[in-house]
This record gives sequence, structure tokens and C-alpha cells, in this order.
Amino acid sequence: MDTKELEKLPSKDGAIDKGDAHIIVELIEYEHDSVVSKSIMKKATGSINALSFASGEGLNERTSPYDTYVQLIDGSAIIEIDGKASTLQTGDGILIPADKPSHIKPNGRFKLILTVIKSGYE
Repeated sequence: MDTKELEKLPSKDGAIDKGDAHIIVELIEYEHDSVVSKSIMKKATGSINALSFASGEGLNERTSPYDTYVQLIDGSAIIEIDGKASTLQTGDGILIPADKPSHIKPNGRFKLILTVIKSGYE
């Protein structure tokens, strides 16, 4: 990796510098047999997180009181929302409605961006 690529990675404290471009798929790395999460931004009105999933890893079913947008940035995964399964590939996204059960099944290793919007649920 050359220095120009290094300049686009998050700073050493893990924060992403506001106003600076970055390579989204390089925000988080894979770790063997693990799910890794990195907070990109967290506010009272919502959050943005990057997650990486080793092969065979996923997220158990859960129900959120907020709308959640999932975008795959690497690999493939199966997202099941209220009993309906969708296979997402790199670049695909899906909106999980508030109060609907959902879970993410592995389809090999993958990375995603998870955006939770809390505004409007006061």
C-alpha cells in the first residue's frame, strides 16, 4: 500500500476525519472467526457503523424500533426481514423497517455499512 492510500484510511485513534474522502471498504478489516464493528458516527438521532463478518458469521434475529439501512460493501449476505429473504451482493442495499424482525445470514465473508435513523421516532 502506498502513502496516498494510507492517507485515505481512518486516523490512528479510529475516528474518520470529517471532510476527508476515504475508501469505504478499507474502513474495517476481516478477523478470523469474528464479527468486527467500527463506529463511523454516533449521534442522538442515529448512527453509522461498518461491520465485517468472517465466513460463517452473521447476526441473530432482532427487532429494532428504528429504520435501519444496510449496504453491502464487500461480499454477499442473505438478509431476512419479517420472513422474506433477499441475497445482497457488493453494492446492494436494503431498508429494514422499524419494528420488523430481521437477521443476517452469512454467504461467505462480507462487510457492510449499517445506518440507523432515530429521528422522527420521538
